[in-house]
Amino acid sequence: MTTAIPVLIPESATGGPAPTVRSVLVANRGEIACRVIETLRAMGLRSIAVYSDADAHAPHVRAADVAVRLGPAPAAQSYLDIGKVVRAAQETGADAVHPGYGFLSENQEFAAALAEAGIVFIGPPAQAIATMGDKITARAAVTDRDVPVVPGLSRPGLTDDELIAAAPEIGFPVLIKPSAGGGGKGMHRVEGLADLAEALVTARREAASAFGDDALFLEHFVLTPRHIEVQVLADTHGNVIHLGERECSLQRRHQKVIEEAPSALLNPQTRARIGQAACDAARSVGYTGAGTVEFIVSATAPDDFYFMEMNTRLQVEHPVTEMVTGIDLVEQQIRIARGETLSITQDEVVLTGHAVEARVYAEDPAQGFLPTGGTVHTLAWPGGAPGLEGHGGVRVDSGIDDGSVIGSDYDPMLAKVICHGADRTEALDRLDEALAKTVLVGVGTNIDFCRHVLAQPQVRAGELDTELLDRLVVDYSAPAPTPAALVAGALGTLDLGSTDDVWSSAVAFRIGVPSPIVTRLVCDGKRYTVSALVANPESRRVPAPGAPRTLHADVTITDEEGAELWRGAVYLKPRGEHAVTVRCDGIGSRWVVQQTSGARRWVCGEDGTWVMGLAHTLASSDEAATAGDVRSPMPGTVVAVPGADGETVEAGEALVVVEAMKMEHTLRAPVAGIAQISVRAGQKVDAQQVLAHVVDPTAVDPTDVDPTDQEN
Repeated sequence: MTTAIPVLIPESATGGPAPTVRSVLVANRGEIACRVIETLRAMGLRSIAVYSDADAHAPHVRAADVAVRLGPAPAAQSYLDIGKVVRAAQETGADAVHPGYGFLSENQEFAAALAEAGIVFIGPPAQAIATMGDKITARAAVTDRDVPVVPGLSRPGLTDDELIAAAPEIGFPVLIKPSAGGGGKGMHRVEGLADLAEALVTARREAASAFGDDALFLEHFVLTPRHIEVQVLADTHGNVIHLGERECSLQRRHQKVIEEAPSALLNPQTRARIGQAACDAARSVGYTGAGTVEFIVSATAPDDFYFMEMNTRLQVEHPVTEMVTGIDLVEQQIRIARGETLSITQDEVVLTGHAVEARVYAEDPAQGFLPTGGTVHTLAWPGGAPGLEGHGGVRVDSGIDDGSVIGSDYDPMLAKVICHGADRTEALDRLDEALAKTVLVGVGTNIDFCRHVLAQPQVRAGELDTELLDRLVVDYSAPAPTPAALVAGALGTLDLGSTDDVWSSAVAFRIGVPSPIVTRLVCDGKRYTVSALVANPESRRVPAPGAPRTLHADVTITDEEGAELWRGAVYLKPRGEHAVTVRCDGIGSRWVVQQTSGARRWVCGEDGTWVMGLAHTLASSDEAATAGDVRSPMPGTVVAVPGADGETVEAGEALVVVEAMKMEHTLRAPVAGIAQISVRAGQKVDAQQVLAHVVDPTAVDPTDVDPTDQEN
């Protein structure tokens, strides 16, 4: 039971009564909606959730006091429909709306519509959103406050020809940036003039698709850049403070993966200067609420920093700031929105320890980070249930639970795991341990990749830049399953004789010499044979009714060539539904082994997560016929068809562009030949659907062969 905090109604800066906020609609979904609702509950405020048909049974819907359906799954018909969201707020008696991040959080039309309806927008004024939402006007605004900006060309209405003409003077490499939006969408680094025209076409298409605005500008790309952002709070009485900085340099294609606070790069003097610059940027637009000012800093010249943009909302990575300052940012947003004066002065902001966050995405790092999907069958977070309080320095912000269906309609981020430590080393160690203890079965994620990143010497030493992850990805491949994982995959789904019926046991038995249990598995395209010879006689006896059987066996693991990979003694014991303990050569580990549709076995433990299947001995006879297939690697929407049906193409030539989870994926010709394209722009496609096929023109069409010429 939480104690309700009385709602104060102070006089506003204009002398009138401040708005009453007792009931808040959360115009978002997933983990951020759950996180906002938790603070609303702690403050004794009524929470109202909204949802699409795809989220009818989502955790944020159950967590709220009231929930309102917006419409079908596509965001444009639900979460992005301003009219529907405003009506939901009116019909439920909401005093205010918290937008979270993404969706309508930086939409000045949404803020204005709420103001017209007499509903408080828990965010900055619409004009501040408009100014900072346009990167060109934002650069002009902060420049007037003497905030340093990156050299470049930025003004409204720039054409491709104007950008191309200005690039040499700006200096390569250059960064193409969309004037509207953020999150890395539409951003492209270009090394030379020859590649600029094509990159501009792609950037405009992506910007128009993501933000409804294809305006672009150019900036010089700062070498060895680090992405450092500063959290600010500003009330309606003119007070502006900063809560220190966050290091967000560990990003892939401008999409953040791991963030931390504070930055290991900045000394106290630079921290004070960059914090003051962030406050000046907020003042330049009359900002109120919580916001983030992003800077680019050269790793080789950390005293020099340049303004990039301001996010006029809560950031995904805000928990690391909360953990080192002890300040609930959502609570501060609400108090500012109802007219309260900041209760914290700049001198009272103290950064204690270190915090690191990993974003858990539904994607496959080993396959170019393609989005994944599916149903969450088993889920267990480190420290138990998600929540702000956390456990042992570990906090989880999650928007999924058992049974959640992960589709392609929304962003692929599922959750965030955040850890605090007395220093940076302890925080990194704690995060790695927390990720190792995370169990997520049914949906492929980037958890193993995050652990791979955390183990890199450059990361441990704090030698970061925004291109580090892209360099690490080049040599990254999915780790091979460990012996314990293969043993769990082979034996973990067996009935080891938990009934009193000897004939139901999967443990091999025959008169005379014991027979081994032989299981052939395929994982990531590689085949393994696990041969287990039960070593202890009691493992072959019928146990007491209902008692799980402990299996002791001598196990040999070989590869597809028959080469021995591992041999040793194994102890395996069931630990409840889907869980087993596997001990190899005296080292024990706990595994979740779950068989899902298609006879796939998910094997998840502290060593990693693998999807295994029973290996088939016969190869497909139509491999040659399907060699030219171009398949969609995930469900999504065709946004462009650069190829043309019937044209001759070279291997690697772009044929179809598919968008899924807000990211574009270009599918190219696997071989040279004649393209046969079977989809059109705007068409929805399924995972593994054939979108095009490339025919080798030199191949003989069997339908053209005269049957009289064939041998009987």
